[in-house]
Amino acid sequence: MKTKPLFLVISAPSGCGKSTLIDMLLQEYHDLVYSISCTTRNPRGEEEDGLDYHFLSKERFEELLAENAFLEHAKVHDNYYGTLKAPIEEVLAEGNSMVLDIDVQGAGKVRDYVRSLPNTDPLKIGYVDIFISPPSMEELRERLVHRGTDSAETIEKRLANAEGEIARAGEYMYRVVNDDLGICFKRLCDLIDALSGRM
Repeated sequence: MKTKPLFLVISAPSGCGKSTLIDMLLQEYHDLVYSISCTTRNPRGEEEDGLDYHFLSKERFEELLAENAFLEHAKVHDNYYGTLKAPIEEVLAEGNSMVLDIDVQGAGKVRDYVRSLPNTDPLKIGYVDIFISPPSMEELRERLVHRGTDSAETIEKRLANAEGEIARAGEYMYRVVNDDLGICFKRLCDLIDALSGRM
């Protein structure tokens, strides 16, 4: 059965289970490829080049910028981060789908870029953006506290960021509430199946 290759962009506030959901989608859909971002920061802990990020020198990143090779990029704390266009175009050309895990600002840049493309471009044809939101701010606070990885100050910062991100959820084509991981995952799968023509 031939399915339509999708270019999926998924955003969510910290603590909404986005990484877990994307991992589940990658296990469920064998034609779904995870987009690996580029960065000029140094690897942390167990991070591997080509698996977690493409770790580039500042010079190389700036060369690629000059070549207009990025779909979107940002400078955060003196380090560059960016998504290369070519790998996404290659994956879609092979008939597979690509998933991009990106914040609201990055998603806005990708959306603007895709809008500027001709209607016949595979990136535009397959483009779908999804915002995963918490059932409530109270629930998100509980999840962040329960995670036990952040200080009280960091949690407050994450919650303030989350409010700003949730305020922009209306910019997305679809919004899925993660009130229960299993149910949220099924909603995402139903959406992907419908959009890619698997139904």
